[in-house]
Amino acid sequence: MARVYSDVMSDEKNIFEIRLTTGFLIFTSLAFFGVLYEQSYALYKLFMAGSWVMFLTHILFLTMITFLVYGGVLYHLTRIGYFKRFSRNRNSPDKERELVQRRMAPRLTVLVPSYKEESKVIMQTLLSAAFQIYPRRRVVLLIDNPPVSASAGHDYRLLTDARNQPKMLTGYFDTHKQRFLQQEREFLNRNISGSDTVAQEIGRLNSLWTEMERYFSEKIDTYDIESHVDELFLDLIYEKLKSIFADKKNNCKPLTMEEIHQEYRFLVILFDVEIDSFERKQYLNLSHASNKAMNLNSYIGLAGGSFREEKTKEGTLLVKCEPEEALFSIPETEYFITLDADSLLVPEYSSRLISIMETPKNSDIGIAQTPYSAIPGAVNAIERIAGATTDIQYMIHQGFTFFNATYWVGANALIRAAALEDIRMVVKERGYDIQKFIQDKTVIEDTESSIDLAKNKWRLYNHPERLAYSATPPDFGSLVIQRRRWANGGLLIMPKLIRYLFGELSFSRFSEGFFRFHYLVSIAAVNVGLLMLMVLPFGKEFNSLWLPLTSLTYYFLYARDLNQNGYRISDVFRVYALNLLLIPVNLGGVFKSIEQALTGKHIPFGRTPKIQGRTAASPLYIIASYLLFLQFFVGGLYSIYKGFVYPGCFSLLNAAFLFYAIVQFIGIRESIEDVMQTVSKNKFALKLEFSLGLLFGFLFR
Repeated sequence: MARVYSDVMSDEKNIFEIRLTTGFLIFTSLAFFGVLYEQSYALYKLFMAGSWVMFLTHILFLTMITFLVYGGVLYHLTRIGYFKRFSRNRNSPDKERELVQRRMAPRLTVLVPSYKEESKVIMQTLLSAAFQIYPRRRVVLLIDNPPVSASAGHDYRLLTDARNQPKMLTGYFDTHKQRFLQQEREFLNRNISGSDTVAQEIGRLNSLWTEMERYFSEKIDTYDIESHVDELFLDLIYEKLKSIFADKKNNCKPLTMEEIHQEYRFLVILFDVEIDSFERKQYLNLSHASNKAMNLNSYIGLAGGSFREEKTKEGTLLVKCEPEEALFSIPETEYFITLDADSLLVPEYSSRLISIMETPKNSDIGIAQTPYSAIPGAVNAIERIAGATTDIQYMIHQGFTFFNATYWVGANALIRAAALEDIRMVVKERGYDIQKFIQDKTVIEDTESSIDLAKNKWRLYNHPERLAYSATPPDFGSLVIQRRRWANGGLLIMPKLIRYLFGELSFSRFSEGFFRFHYLVSIAAVNVGLLMLMVLPFGKEFNSLWLPLTSLTYYFLYARDLNQNGYRISDVFRVYALNLLLIPVNLGGVFKSIEQALTGKHIPFGRTPKIQGRTAASPLYIIASYLLFLQFFVGGLYSIYKGFVYPGCFSLLNAAFLFYAIVQFIGIRESIEDVMQTVSKNKFALKLEFSLGLLFGFLFR
């Protein structure tokens, strides 16, 4: 089965990591003061000499270094917050059990937005949602595939499969539910008549537990395992359910009749789920905007209503009506879970997080989540290393919560419906009123909505436990689409964040802003800063022994955290190489943000492909990677020739890392294939992208 990393650590381990990180933070601060002292003296000499060009170059240099050190300090602080939170975390099984057993537990709707997903991807996600150990739950697949005709081939198959899967699962779960409802009714009849003893009832339960253990064991044995994703699915869902029934059977203790009834209820609850699908694009008066946020908004806005269809010349309208006239009704719900179609939840996700949010002191939590972890066991290099960065981000996001600076991470989240109602707005689209809960101004809709929720006094909470996993792009082409999307939007959200932060002048708001600000601008600032440090002609005045010391502890701790997450220590160098490779990709996303800010035109939502086979990468980014390698290599040799040894060696070292990344993460043969494929399809597009690549190299030569 797949390796699933556990965060369970002893208190002694947590204390050691906190002290180690604190010591390293002090070391980094001292090294930075050394840089400031050294460069301040150089600035003074340049100022007195009237060398204004070099003086301004020094100012630029110090600005970039300061921001890079800012990121390192933030990593140290979030790491401290991470270990402090885990040392304090204590789950409450009794509260979770009480919540599950409540007849009137808060209603839950799990929303799974999907777009042209493969059948197996959808099925695994729906099963992980359907097997949540929680009563009164619904699972809805929000199909966003464009309507196609029967002659559309592959797209038609994907759409048909997506529509059929909820129906298939409904029959599967309902069959088991009815059987266990019958078992419960028979128990109640026996209990009323007093015909059977406690021992006899426990014997019947043992038979059911044994049967269910064997049932899930057979599911595991007969499952067609094709990848590490399949292994994790079995481990998280079927193995977990199998172990639950094995534990009940092997650790059976004396039970009262009420407790026996609760065990029968558990069997019913496990299979008591309503599974449905919805397609917003079938209706004219719902949003047709091509992004995940509006797919979710379209369904959320219908909750609690009854609807009929009304045919018009332009198409079909969805009209609210009385229940007796309705084609279908959508129940109200107290909680939503949004779950990407390539993500998996452990069965206790819902009960654990809802039990936390139902605690009176947590009534102001609007969103609870566990930042997703990478699916372990990836074979190819780029998926494994990109997944490593995801697992480090998991730790950083946990630290954000310690400092009350949590951001919503959209792959999975438990959302209080009342919180969404507080940030609801109505906009016009194609002449129709459209309800919007989750912002779609940028393609990182969850990040912007985090600010809206915080402004309305709702807290966001990351639970310190790994309860959700999400797929990592398996090749450079799909990773480009994902990371370019992630880089597009942070700068656009900055004005909203600034207004929020200055809305209340206090130390806690300043502390929150320290973390939130970096999260939004880091992709732009760090990538621009790194690029400029490596390509601009800084002179010998910048030869400094203090400078590498400012980042030494960051990379040491990063390597340590990789190792503690199940990766190799040496993977820190591969992560560094991947980040160099992604500089053009990240800058591409940043430039798109600037384009949107200048033109006001929304940038199209780039969905990460989840297809079999390799996704071809845009030649623009392949060419830019090779140009960047040549710049590092030639620039490094030239710097050494001019006597700038430290900058030259740094540039040559980065050239070596980038070349490794090109070979390992893109592939020389794959690079040629992707460029030539574009030549054969669209020579004009290639010329345009090639020209842009040359321009990129010229601007940063």
